[in-house]
Amino acid sequence: MSKGFATDNLISKKSKKKVISSEPQGRLISWSPWPPANFQTKYPAFPFVLTILIIVIGQWYLSLLR
Repeated sequence: MSKGFATDNLISKKSKKKVISSEPQGRLISWSPWPPANFQTKYPAFPFVLTILIIVIGQWYLSLLR
């Protein structure tokens, strides 16, 4: 009668498999709550965009001082 029906052994073997991800787990800086370890892979352009943003805000600020 086991033909076509799952047995207890089959179910327990499938549930014991662990999913292994290639993304790093934890934190980029161990003591910091931010950023997560996969931050650099999710947002590779972040340093470039941040630099451009700082330059634009700096130029705007300097133009207000004149």
